[in-house]
Amino acid sequence: MSDIVTERSGSILRVQLNRPAKKNAMTSAMYDTIADLLNAAAKDEDIRVVLWHGAGDSFCAGNDLEDFLKNPMGPDASPQSRLIEALINFDRPIVAAVHGFAIGGGTTMLTHCDFVYAGESAKFQMPFINLALVPEFGTSYSIPARTGYLRAAELIQLGQPFDAQRAAELGLVTRVVPDQKLLTTATETAQTLAAKPASALQACKRLMRQPVRAQLEQAAKLENGEYSARLRSADSKEAITAFFEKRPPDFTRSRKAAVA
Repeated sequence: MSDIVTERSGSILRVQLNRPAKKNAMTSAMYDTIADLLNAAAKDEDIRVVLWHGAGDSFCAGNDLEDFLKNPMGPDASPQSRLIEALINFDRPIVAAVHGFAIGGGTTMLTHCDFVYAGESAKFQMPFINLALVPEFGTSYSIPARTGYLRAAELIQLGQPFDAQRAAELGLVTRVVPDQKLLTTATETAQTLAAKPASALQACKRLMRQPVRAQLEQAAKLENGEYSARLRSADSKEAITAFFEKRPPDFTRSRKAAVA
């Protein structure tokens, strides 16, 4: 079965992350597939809205580390950077329904959505620092811009989890709804948007996004370069090794290894 399931319902394109056993952790192929879907949808006048959600008990647990280590993100073109570019350039509304875990990229991808409905069970986290990495998807710009620097520092530099209510307080989700009403609520919003005049709707999004587009593109470019460098660092290698060995990382060990 495909890791990405799509369905057309009138002028709504439904995109479902479909690796429930892996909590919809993203592979390189999944990044490429979603980028292709968005780029194609942007050229299809019959698609007015994208509805994005996850199968199983979670939205997205971030990168699949095993796949990611086989296909690490570089400073230039990569599946991740293709999706970032597609999201920044996409001029149709994206409505996301988030339940369970939204970790790492599962949180940062949402910053490019226009409506984000979170179920009461939703748990968010940007734990890049715990893997000795930096955030991506332009969030080094967008998160401080939305929440203020001090709150962004708490989210990014501490990398601690936070619940749906806190996400709403921070302006990262549109509304928190009961889990059993989550997909219905998101679908109703998508249907309402699809009934609006398409060209005016797209113009509204372009106008609202235009002031920040250049900053997002610049932030994403800088992040990709730094992410690639951090991924190859001794600290990151220790953090990822510790993750697979199910132990706390020892960053003094990685420093000693680097000096030796």
